[in-house]
Amino acid sequence: MALLDLANPTRFLALVARVLPWLAAATAILLAFAGYLAFFASPDDYQQGGTVRIMYVHVPAAWLSLFCYAVMAAASLGTLVWRHPLADVSAKAAAPIGAAFTFICLATGSLWGRPMWGTWWIWDARLTSELVLLIMYLGLMALWRSVDDPGRAGRAAAV
Repeated sequence: MALLDLANPTRFLALVARVLPWLAAATAILLAFAGYLAFFASPDDYQQGGTVRIMYVHVPAAWLSLFCYAVMAAASLGTLVWRHPLADVSAKAAAPIGAAFTFICLATGSLWGRPMWGTWWIWDARLTSELVLLIMYLGLMALWRSVDDPGRAGRAAAV
């Protein structure tokens, strides 16, 4: 099967149906192992103590929040330029995932910032840009739900 064959929604969904149970099982096993290593096997930091363990959740959540935004941008380009049906579906599916990772990033950052900085929030450019990203995710999800026609909603959200 060539890579371009996966652009066909029927072939793509057939492949996903075969592979998804195996990927879900591998993900669960690896997440459990990584959680053990991050929260129980890692040593305390000499300056931050045990709060350094928050970074094992915070930093990947920040990266994934930005990665979901990049996926949405690429899928929106596919929606606008090629009008591919899977592009709009993938952009719509990436929005709540990105919003969840952005919220996790903001929450864990506040939990880490309180003992380190003495405050829950500072108006740093990185923190503020993550907050703006969360608002953008929520706005895009609201836009998709406010338009009745899925095609028009996808094109409006892609712009």
